[in-house]
Amino acid sequence: MSTPETTFWQPATETMSRDRLAAWQWVKLRKALEHARTNSKFWATRIPDGLESLADFQERVPLLYKKDLVAAEAVDPPFGILPSTDPVAGVRFHQTSGTSGHTPLRTFDTARDWAWGVDMWCAALHAAGVRPGQKGCVAFGYGLFMGFWGMQDALSRMGCTIVPTGSMDSVTRVRLIVDQGIEVLGSTPTYAMRLLETAAELGIDLATESKLRIIVTGAEPRSAATTRTLTEGFGARVFDFAGMTELGTVFMFECPSRPGACHIIEPGVVEEVLDPETGRPAGYGERGVRVMTGLGREGIQVFRYWTDDVVVKRPWHDCPCGRTWDFYDGGILGRSDDMRKIRGISVTPVLVEDVVRGFDAVAEFQTVLRTDGGLDKMVLRIEPRPGADQAALAAGVRDAVKRLIGLQPEVRLAAPGELPRFEAKAARFHDERDR
Repeated sequence: MSTPETTFWQPATETMSRDRLAAWQWVKLRKALEHARTNSKFWATRIPDGLESLADFQERVPLLYKKDLVAAEAVDPPFGILPSTDPVAGVRFHQTSGTSGHTPLRTFDTARDWAWGVDMWCAALHAAGVRPGQKGCVAFGYGLFMGFWGMQDALSRMGCTIVPTGSMDSVTRVRLIVDQGIEVLGSTPTYAMRLLETAAELGIDLATESKLRIIVTGAEPRSAATTRTLTEGFGARVFDFAGMTELGTVFMFECPSRPGACHIIEPGVVEEVLDPETGRPAGYGERGVRVMTGLGREGIQVFRYWTDDVVVKRPWHDCPCGRTWDFYDGGILGRSDDMRKIRGISVTPVLVEDVVRGFDAVAEFQTVLRTDGGLDKMVLRIEPRPGADQAALAAGVRDAVKRLIGLQPEVRLAAPGELPRFEAKAARFHDERDR
């Protein structure tokens, strides 16, 4: 029988009233602001005196952008004037991936920072059904990108067995998943798709030949079509998680009680949703951009950070799980800085992926925006699976994009293995138009 003690990682914080949660957040935020204002040269000039409430904080503290953090670090690399704690106390060093074209942001965590961040991961993994004694594999490169490092340590803290695969290729990973009886897998959605493709090439059906039951994906938006493919291919429940190097950990996880409901871990983060045009708060059910404030880090702190993540927030009681944390419906829907106008039509990478992934015969794809004769055009390069009717596939993809997005792309076929595969964040969307 399910009880709060078995359902929730920390029942007291996951089921507290909204009034008590808001009070909890303000106590933690007030301490974090005082620490930052006293010890960080950067924050000393941005945090005003006399903040009296969370609403006062949101009204008077200016928004923070990636360029602000990069500029602050450039004063005296690697961390510049950002730290609120002497970097010598750091036990971890990480940096952002830089895939969005920005200069990578470098960051460090103290022992207390890392313990807090891992606990946030534990809450998320426990919600997904991870329990002591399970075998876990985190399929990532074990490099400077923070990515799934927190998941790795959280699985260990929860009493799971970790099977490391950092130096392995996809073939070796697939065989290890089967041979070792891996039950929990973490990776980007793109790389999970690559593992399915590799398994098919090896003649392995992971849905029937493996013990996988929980797939945790993150680091990039995931389309509905990709979710269906992963769920069927692995024969496992696929959960959407999201974190940020700027925060130092995961901030949301998909709830098993309502697919697509990604609860915000609100004891550790304050999340605003703002209209990107007016800057005013967006209400429940309204699309806007996430603005994030971290509550648990002492080394490098972030307040009111404009993330560019597009979300729709809904109230906690719309999910039947019993948590009192609000959630993002569908998780991260895309990024405001990823949206492109093509002949007056707004297009995002996830929108294209959702259409293309609806065709099982597509092994991989790439979107390129170009200028031809003064006009914008979309070129879709698709790599068919072996045995596919290539002409029919190209026509089907072209017609589907035209019908569902409103643009007729030029579809070009790629040879098997020609298009790049990705282990971390995918880079399938390229804007090469004349500026």
